[in-house]
Amino acid sequence: MRRMENTMSEQQMKTMPILALRGMVVLPGMLIHLDISREITKRAIEEAMAGDGTIFITAQKDEQVELPSFYDLHEIGVIAKIRQGVKLKDNVVRVMLSTKKRGNMLSVNQTKPFLMGDIMPYEQELDTIGQAEQEAMCRNLKEIYNIYLNENPRAGRSALDKIRRTENLDKLIDLVAMHINMPYEKRQELLECLDLERRYEIVSMLLMEEVNIFRIREAYRNKVKEEVDKNQKEYFLREQMKVIRDELGDSDGEDYVEKYREKLEQLQCSEEVREEVAEEINRLHGIPTSSSEHIVTRNYIETLLALPWDKMSEDKNDIHNAETILDEDHYGLKKVKERILEFLAVRALTNKGESPIVCLVGPPGTGKTSIAKSVARALEKKYIRICLGGVRDEAEIRGHRRTYVGAMPGRFIDGLKKAGVKNPLILLDEIDKVSSDYRGDTSSALLEVLDPEQNRNFVDHYVEIPVDLSEALFICTANSTDNIPRPLIDRMEMISIAGYTENEKFHIGKDYLIGKQLEKNGLKRRQLFINDAALRMIITSYTKEAGVRELERQIGKICRKTAKKILEGEAEKVRVSTRNITDFLGKKKYLPDEANKKDDIGIVRGLAWTEVGGDTLEIEVNTMPGEGELRITGQLGDVMKESAQIALSCVRAMLDREDDFFKENDFHLHVPEGAVPKDGPSAGITMATAIYSAVTKRKVKCNTAMTGEITLRGRVLPIGGLKEKLLAAKIAGIETVLVPKANRPDVEELETEITEGIVIEYVERLPEVLKHAISDTEMRK
Repeated sequence: MRRMENTMSEQQMKTMPILALRGMVVLPGMLIHLDISREITKRAIEEAMAGDGTIFITAQKDEQVELPSFYDLHEIGVIAKIRQGVKLKDNVVRVMLSTKKRGNMLSVNQTKPFLMGDIMPYEQELDTIGQAEQEAMCRNLKEIYNIYLNENPRAGRSALDKIRRTENLDKLIDLVAMHINMPYEKRQELLECLDLERRYEIVSMLLMEEVNIFRIREAYRNKVKEEVDKNQKEYFLREQMKVIRDELGDSDGEDYVEKYREKLEQLQCSEEVREEVAEEINRLHGIPTSSSEHIVTRNYIETLLALPWDKMSEDKNDIHNAETILDEDHYGLKKVKERILEFLAVRALTNKGESPIVCLVGPPGTGKTSIAKSVARALEKKYIRICLGGVRDEAEIRGHRRTYVGAMPGRFIDGLKKAGVKNPLILLDEIDKVSSDYRGDTSSALLEVLDPEQNRNFVDHYVEIPVDLSEALFICTANSTDNIPRPLIDRMEMISIAGYTENEKFHIGKDYLIGKQLEKNGLKRRQLFINDAALRMIITSYTKEAGVRELERQIGKICRKTAKKILEGEAEKVRVSTRNITDFLGKKKYLPDEANKKDDIGIVRGLAWTEVGGDTLEIEVNTMPGEGELRITGQLGDVMKESAQIALSCVRAMLDREDDFFKENDFHLHVPEGAVPKDGPSAGITMATAIYSAVTKRKVKCNTAMTGEITLRGRVLPIGGLKEKLLAAKIAGIETVLVPKANRPDVEELETEITEGIVIEYVERLPEVLKHAISDTEMRK
């Protein structure tokens, strides 16, 4: 670096505090404000203010250095005078400084607690340049600065008068340099340039470069103006946007708009829908592609264009074909198939898309979902499955409003998009599992969807245009109607699917499941054979369900073990029988729930309904000396506890004993399998019979089971789940079943396969129950 020793030697070297700046360079003649938080800088300010206020300001070479040394600082800086210092919050000091002249840092004498160094002031000599040349330079620089201000209207004009009055070339160059934009490195170069002519050239070149940049921008602006017809304001704005997008490389928006307009021309929809979509496309055209709203609007338009507004598929109304397909896919379920075929027949005769909304109700694994698939295949309809299990947000049904980030349409609109037609078969699976919370009631949102009078104009919050759902065929499935709100039940035609009989499970396993699992596990028919006895043992000893899912899993387990044996070379083909079935499935999981071997006192067999089918349960009653209390165990619900109280009161009133037996004895009623919760009124007559037997010491027939609700006066009321209960009784080997007389119509509708081998006795009052249940026929009146 040129030291200019001949000019500095005449000046007196001074020792003064040093202020190190980071990312900033100041020039002589400036009045600046600095907010200082670094400790060594604050101490340097305090030291300078304690003296005459003189301080040397220079820039750091590396901004990251916290404690700079001599080699971390630029040698050329400015000598400044501190005018004012004020302490602010957060230990920050604000100072006002006036920069005077350039200075050369010769050395740094100390770095702690602040920087102190030897500084040689520098006085610019103007004698080397002639007076006329200096005047010419000053005038030229002022003229270029005026041009700069005219080309850049945003440039500040506060210093214009001061620049016009300044005649000293050295001060003028620094003053102009202060008021033009330049990089940090360029400003340091200008500060270190001690040659006045060179410094003048640098500032002049910077000014001219800025002027050229503004002129190029103006040329682009004029280029756009020349291309656009001045009388068409709208056309001018569009072309200006186009030029800007071309310059930015962001011209894809136009392609999207044209593509959407072509799709709109091909869309089958009403004029109202077409106008709405066209309006959104025009709106998209005016939104910059960099805007977040552009993506939101594009997604919305693509959703509208993907919806099948008036596009329909042609239904196949061949009732015989539908019956064939249902028989191919499902064994049994005669009444269910009849009901579905009736709906399809009415639909074919009326030639209308409207039809009652069917709800298939039954235990898991009984084929509800697969029946819906078969109906779709029979009608050649698109099949859409919407699982409602656990859905608790109303927006899942109606969609989210577009004001929300990440908004999307509801499941029904999304299903129509996937189907591509407005008349698909929509399966609402597990409709009894929907719930509600603070985000809305999902069941209430379904009311509009499942009402044929309202779903013609279904409004999704995202689409905001009415969509016609009346052409869609809705089929719902549920395990129970207990959790479905009453208004929703009123909109659906309930079809009950009870559990399969053991014979039906056998045929389903033999004709459908074995072949399905063989194919799934890569086996051929000749490689695995399961004989009939083994299949029946799987049904009775390894599964306990109303459907056939567990049965299919057990067959799949046998197939996997067979595949392993074949691959390991143990066997070329496998035959499964009752003798070797434990090698594949292990020990038996369930023992047959058989009837007792002998008649007993206080033990009565009852019948129960569960979500996985029917079951039998024993009710036991013991009497013991006490104070007439009734103790109930077995994890019973409130309704079942009340039934026990009613049964005790009914028996006590009927016997009308003269002794104090009921006062001097306690009664303990227990229902085994205490870990399993139980509830319901249908065990009423079973409890009454058990209590009667325990009190009178008369034995109850071991081959008799019963179900029915009892009243205080001994009347027997009807119950539900009769088919499942009779199936459970038949599997347990029960010979006689007592059923409320009011349930006779339900029994008459059952298949002969279920009632065959069982004597069904219809009862109206408790004495009739006791007549059939008690071993000896002599009854205490």
